[in-house]
Amino acid sequence: MHVSPVALSKVGKQLLRLPVGVTITRQPLSKTLLTNVPLGVKSAVVVSGALGTLAMPVAPCVSLELPLLAKKDATDEKKGDEKVAKRFVRVSVKDPKDKRHKSMWGTTRRLIENMVTGVSEGFVIPIKLVGVGYRAALEDQKVVLKLGHSHPITVNVPQGVDVNVPAPQRLILRGIDLQVVSQFAANIRKHRPPEPYNQKGVFVGDETIKKKEGKKR
Repeated sequence: MHVSPVALSKVGKQLLRLPVGVTITRQPLSKTLLTNVPLGVKSAVVVSGALGTLAMPVAPCVSLELPLLAKKDATDEKKGDEKVAKRFVRVSVKDPKDKRHKSMWGTTRRLIENMVTGVSEGFVIPIKLVGVGYRAALEDQKVVLKLGHSHPITVNVPQGVDVNVPAPQRLILRGIDLQVVSQFAANIRKHRPPEPYNQKGVFVGDETIKKKEGKKR
């Protein structure tokens, strides 16, 4: 009887490299660490780096390992003048055959990767306002937008996001939590999504839109 091999998660099975200065631990959940966690989740991954600390609840079926590379490859990173060992995180699940376990495998690994990038490098999302009279200003931790409506639109800046307005039609969002920064950008964009006929609106990142021809009489 032929038994097909277990298909591993292409993302989950990849080792995740930890930059110098980044630490990762798994801790029991507490009210001070996280709130509104899914039922049955009892622990969280905590990632700390130069820019801050992030925490994320982790399903019981997911486990983390912190191996080192072989000695010949273990000392090619530098921290100042001192050589330090490369460090990697291996994410695994209890049963790769289980559909839910497999889905959590790749998702958890990708989310931890985003956390590592956030606390070590941070995320930057530029926003461009395209349209006559479209403007943005920052007032008391609120972004005030003029997007062609009859009234200005005010969007509160969430905690953990820094907003810079280098020009009236440009915003730059910075933060360590990709989900928070991306959601804030989406909240701004929804007030005037790009439209294809005049190619006006709020463009996030390197977003483009293909121009459409209007109906001809």
